[in-house]
This record gives sequence, C-alpha cells and structure tokens, in this order.
Amino acid sequence: MKRIGLALGAFCLILAACAGNDSGTTEESTNSTATTSTAETPKSEGEILIAKSDCIGCHHKVNKVIGPSYEAIAAKYENTPENVTMLAKHIINGSKGVWGTIPMTPHANTSPEEAQKMVSYIMTLKK
Repeated sequence: MKRIGLALGAFCLILAACAGNDSGTTEESTNSTATTSTAETPKSEGEILIAKSDCIGCHHKVNKVIGPSYEAIAAKYENTPENVTMLAKHIINGSKGVWGTIPMTPHANTSPEEAQKMVSYIMTLKK
C-alpha cells in the first residue's frame, strides 16, 4: 500500500513539473497574441454592439444571408441624420417589406443611442 502511495505521489510531482513548463510557453504565446491584437484597427462602438447582438443570424458584412448585407444597406441609403434615425427605428421596432417578404425582428432592448451607433458603423461600409 505504501508503494502505491509513493508511486502516486511521484506521478503527481512529475505531472506538476510538466505543467510548470507549459506556463512559460503559454505566457510567450499570450504576449505575442497581445502584441498582434494591438496592431489591429480598433473596432467602433457600433461594430462592437453588432457583434454582441444577434445581428449575425440574419446579416453579414458583405453577403446577403436572410437579410441584406451591411454593405448593401450602406449602398441603399444616404448617410443622413434622418436615415440613421429611420434605420435605428427599424432595428428597435423591426420592419417588414423593406428588403423582401421576410420581416426583421424587433430588438426592443436596444436603446436608440445603441441602434444609431450600429447604423453609423454600417454607413461607414459605403463604397
């Protein structure tokens, strides 16, 4: 019984020693990842809000999914305060018949300010 306990203890020490070597590697890879991510273009508030919401279920930046792509929306509408407000209302209240027969679901928990930031980001995608 003592041999099993000693063997188990030795195994745990070896396992702990091996795990200790991986932490140095993890730290190096974490540091290189951090360096890489700081070189990326910072995302706008609107882009972050879109990423956190369920928009990706129906929309894509470039391709039509269920709803239009963000680029298609930007191409269709002039970037005016009136259009930003109107599109923000579509996000909050939903819409029907604007881009076909499938309605856009309402997002009542999205504030007008958040919806306007989302639309403002989409408008930056105009080519």
